[in-house]
Amino acid sequence: MVSETAPKIAIDARLLGGQSTGDSTYWTGLLLGLSRVNANFRFLLFSNARKPQGIPESENFQWIRIPARSSRWWSLTRFPLNARRMGAGAIHTQYSLSPLAGKTGITTVHDISFMIGPQWFKPKDRTILRTTVPSSIKRAARVITVSETSRKEIQERFPFSGQKVRVTYLAAHPAILPQKKLAAKNGLKKSLKLEGPFVLSVGTKWPRKNMQLAVSAMEMLPAELGHKLVLTGKEGWGEQCENGRVISTGYVSFDQLSALYSAADLYLAPSRHEGFGIPLIEAFECGCPVLCSSGGALPEVAGDGAQVESSWEAADWARDIQALLGDSSKLEELRTRGLERAKRFTWEETARKTLEVYKEVLG
Repeated sequence: MVSETAPKIAIDARLLGGQSTGDSTYWTGLLLGLSRVNANFRFLLFSNARKPQGIPESENFQWIRIPARSSRWWSLTRFPLNARRMGAGAIHTQYSLSPLAGKTGITTVHDISFMIGPQWFKPKDRTILRTTVPSSIKRAARVITVSETSRKEIQERFPFSGQKVRVTYLAAHPAILPQKKLAAKNGLKKSLKLEGPFVLSVGTKWPRKNMQLAVSAMEMLPAELGHKLVLTGKEGWGEQCENGRVISTGYVSFDQLSALYSAADLYLAPSRHEGFGIPLIEAFECGCPVLCSSGGALPEVAGDGAQVESSWEAADWARDIQALLGDSSKLEELRTRGLERAKRFTWEETARKTLEVYKEVLG
């Protein structure tokens, strides 16, 4: 039982229970990990909405709803002021950290792709990120990021971050569960009317995700190779991603996504830059072989579990895809390595590393 005098940690919980973007997965997974490790802390979960379903039950958690006239006003004032009034010794949010957090502020910066490839962002989003994130990093007591690649990029671009950047690796979304391949295919036939062999790519259709590379590569494959490319995720902007080989499902349920990973013959991750790359781990866990780019932290996360292609040419990706789909022994080797690689990434370990950061801030 957590003691009455246990230190209090305030967490911006607004993304908990949201659609499965990387940010939502991070907070959902972190909270799950915190519920499973032994920690004598009280976690004050602040939001401007009611508590969503699926939040882990724990005597360490307290859900606190604080309405506000706008999301930005909530972040800048309502959240940090109420957290301090309730005695929080550390305040944890992501990217934008209010000055009112004082010396107790912790921000998670998943990546700084808005600095590395500003052309991948809409002007408004790029301006907001470039305005708020550097100052948040500067004022934070600690900065959490999700890979050594991101840590190095943050320290190179923002030297004032000094030695206060900490790395906590991520894991697959807790709701992604491997399925038997035949059962997965049968389920997809019923729920998505999906038949025949396919390769998969998951992510919002943003320029940074570079899905057009996968689309163009698949278009170059010979007609006798019957595989389709299934694209799953939010619509996004900037890419059409259409041809006769592409099936766009839009956003799907976790059960359907688990089935897609489990039934696909190959997973494609052509992203220009990632701070981590959660879909790689999800594909690994579901026994799906992975071909990924060298963008950002993808090689770091993939390790020896995936084939990494450093070229950004569609012809080179088409060659790789055709070679892999025609080599069952290579696919089985990647499948085995991926399953082993996935074991290194758990939300319990993420929680333990994050607790170390909380303890540093609490002193």
